Amino acid sequence: MFKRKSMILSCVLMLVTACASAEDAQPAAPRPVGSDTLVFGGSVRIDQPVPGDLIAAGGNVDVDAPVAGDAMLAGGNLRVTAKVERSVYAGGGRLTLDAPIGRNLRVGGGQVDVGPMATVGGNVTVGAGQVSLRGTVMGSVTASGGRVLIDGPVDGDVVSNAGRLTLGPNARLAGALRYRSGDELVRDPAAQVAGAIEQLALSGGGDASGAQRESGWRARAHRAGPSWWWTLGLMVIAATLVAVLPVTSQRVADGLRSRWAWALLWGFVALVCIPIAALMLVITIVGIPLALLVVLLYLALLLLGYVGSAVALGQWTLVRFKADAAGRIGWRIASAMAAVLALALLGRVPFVGGLVALLAVLAGIGGVVLLIAPRAAVAPR
Repeated sequence: MFKRKSMILSCVLMLVTACASAEDAQPAAPRPVGSDTLVFGGSVRIDQPVPGDLIAAGGNVDVDAPVAGDAMLAGGNLRVTAKVERSVYAGGGRLTLDAPIGRNLRVGGGQVDVGPMATVGGNVTVGAGQVSLRGTVMGSVTASGGRVLIDGPVDGDVVSNAGRLTLGPNARLAGALRYRSGDELVRDPAAQVAGAIEQLALSGGGDASGAQRESGWRARAHRAGPSWWWTLGLMVIAATLVAVLPVTSQRVADGLRSRWAWALLWGFVALVCIPIAALMLVITIVGIPLALLVVLLYLALLLLGYVGSAVALGQWTLVRFKADAAGRIGWRIASAMAAVLALALLGRVPFVGGLVALLAVLAGIGGVVLLIAPRAAVAPR
């Protein structure tokens, strides 16, 4: 029970009080929460053993000392070179891991490199633009990305959804390989796969007949109708926020424009930690009512984050191209609604759309965090 409570407290502290000082640009000092360790800052380095769980976020996060529990990491550049007894959950621009992991590895980001010294005792789930798995995995692997390289032993099955999948000379797959890729599998002659190799069909495969493709287009057009009503609703919400809360919406927009990197970081932290906090509340049974409230507020925050990013984008456009109208409510409302529409259109671009929507949500949530705790979350200039 104490561990559950400390996890909840850790997530709350990360969202509200982890930046209690204005030392964001300096190396951050770890803060113990029971047996767990919480640390946030522009530069984070763990050089002392952690007796419990580690929760760390920053521009650069280096874990150079062993962690007895789980490690939850978020930031621009993440590096793990010391043993983590349990699981690693991480998200960021780049993750480099070259150390033993007792249980599972769950990670997403721009680039993920699992080095040859890494040993994962459980399963690996990874999604990134570029994935390189050179270590030993004692469980199964689920990997998605633009480029996926497997060049080490895997005791379980491998499932991959990648633009290009490569098996290096050191690949030793004890189970089956199932993959979905736009390119043919690139397999080194020395790579070994003990189980079956199955290439899965691409969704909306290219071998469909003309009638099937036409039917698919009609189905997509039919589904697009409600989505445009949803976009119209978001445009109304954006207009309402600017009209009813002109000062607050202006502050959010200014914060996003001047501190967009910090907004993205804090948006990611909130996106990950709030569901964890809700789950921990559910596990305690007595906290179920509060967990339901947290979930409702979380959903509202996602919506507010997306709309907030649109408001900021519209305000930036006004300042950039029509500065004399940037202070007029009518122009601000029109620009906010146009920005929502622009984000909706970008969201329909294949491959890029999902990333645009995610970045909009992250930036908007981060802008709300910067507004709530400006002195704590604002980096010194």
